[in-house]
Amino acid sequence: MATKISMPISIYGLGGLCEVGKNTYCIENEKTLIIIDAGVLFPGTEYPGIDYLVPDYTHLKNNRNKIKALFITHGHEDHIGGIPFLIQQVNIPIIYAPKLAAALIKHRLEDYKLTSRVHIQEYDETSIIPIDEFLVSFFRVTHSIPDSFGICVDTPEGRIVTTGDYKIDLTPVGPDMELAKITRLGEEGIDLLLSDSTNAENEGYTPSERNVWDSINEVFLKASGRIIVSTFSSNISRIQQICESAVLNNRKITIIGRSMENAVKIARDYGYIKIPDNCIIDVEEIKNYRPREITVLCTGSQGEPMAALSRIANGDHKDIRIIPGDTVVFSSSAIPGNGVSIDNVVNQLAKCGADVVTNSVLGDIHSSGHPSRQELRLMLKLTKPKYFMPAHGEYRMLVLHGGIAKEVGIKPDNIFILNNGETLTLSKHKVTRGYNVPSGITFINGFDINGLPESVIDDRKILTADGMIAISIAIDVAENKLVAPVKITSKGMVYERNQGLMHGIRNEIAATIEAQLPSKPTYAELKTTVKNIASKHIYEKTKSEPMIIPLIMTVI
Repeated sequence: MATKISMPISIYGLGGLCEVGKNTYCIENEKTLIIIDAGVLFPGTEYPGIDYLVPDYTHLKNNRNKIKALFITHGHEDHIGGIPFLIQQVNIPIIYAPKLAAALIKHRLEDYKLTSRVHIQEYDETSIIPIDEFLVSFFRVTHSIPDSFGICVDTPEGRIVTTGDYKIDLTPVGPDMELAKITRLGEEGIDLLLSDSTNAENEGYTPSERNVWDSINEVFLKASGRIIVSTFSSNISRIQQICESAVLNNRKITIIGRSMENAVKIARDYGYIKIPDNCIIDVEEIKNYRPREITVLCTGSQGEPMAALSRIANGDHKDIRIIPGDTVVFSSSAIPGNGVSIDNVVNQLAKCGADVVTNSVLGDIHSSGHPSRQELRLMLKLTKPKYFMPAHGEYRMLVLHGGIAKEVGIKPDNIFILNNGETLTLSKHKVTRGYNVPSGITFINGFDINGLPESVIDDRKILTADGMIAISIAIDVAENKLVAPVKITSKGMVYERNQGLMHGIRNEIAATIEAQLPSKPTYAELKTTVKNIASKHIYEKTKSEPMIIPLIMTVI
């Protein structure tokens, strides 16, 4: 009888490790590769002009023939937003997703005209899906969006479980978390657990979504004018609570922002948001009602410049402006790096006469969808993993989660803090560190799937910080001399009117180029001369380093 050959399993993240967002995890052996989630990360001001960050998919392209399926844990953008870019890079035979996530994915693919590129199949907590030698099953968790799941992958080498994003909410807005099923998996034996680390810095328990209802309803009871609520368009449970409170308080609901409109439509179609048709009005109808009869639901809770709330605050929205007496509610937590943008919007709203309500002002108008430290301890106690890999979190969060695992009895040598691209190997129920796979960031601008190289981002950062200077020289190639004065044009430079500085740059460039021309230098050599002279003068006088663009024109 032939002995079955052991095929070690590799587990790694291409995104989601040492960052909050971009979740993309892979489980792979010699012939099979499955992906769990394909998310985006929303950039802060450090990436000017960039819409999304997605993983570098080089490793998946190199192993495209092994890819058998993509599994989605839930419908948030940091778990599904990368799908349009991923499926244009590699062939994904099938996407398995919960009901709501599947609907959101289909709508996103319609935007990119990619609906024919992939088959989407729904799963639920009863589904069991064989993928070659892998057997994939699911357990329901509570999160800030309906239809959220953890995933169990049984392989010949051992069992791998990922919690996905969750919090242990005992009074959820939707179905209960399957704690008994999670416990049973732990009793049967889990070799490796991957678990959400986003709230590992917070002690205690994350408040239930039910707690938010009381605070939201208090805002509605107190407000005498219009109420404008901004939250994530994917936070379906929160949107349902806001709409319930609006209906209870006899207010009409106007929805502003394309992503919000799409999310609410899909959630209503599938029964996750229940609003009577006569309670929703178009924005143009607001003028027909008294202020205390209006609720506006919009995007922009992170201070995004082009989102609806920012445009309303700045007076740039074509249909609605802030009027004194408006109450504006931020029902979401700040994504790291967005604090300054949010503060700017809050200040502008206050200048316009709005009463601005955030978590710091009034109780729990937002509850995180992620587990705090006591929930992390409980999850580890229920699952009892032999090995543990903290996932979805910045580096300090992963380390703190690892420390919690030590507290509850997991051996320190069995806890692995990984970066994107670092792998673990599971063989005969033992986990060790493995090789590295290619990883990195792809910068997405618009619908361009190819992304932008990091050099372009570096150039944008220079332009943002120090501006640019263009230096034009005109050369008679026959006579080997300059035929016009050196011309300098600058943008975004506070010292552009410093005539002494500009005069010095012009004179030295002219003299140096005139001396260089008889030796017939190349264009590259001339450009280097111009850049060196200009950068030396500017740095000496200002200690700044603008982008310098030499322009060489020739006269024949």
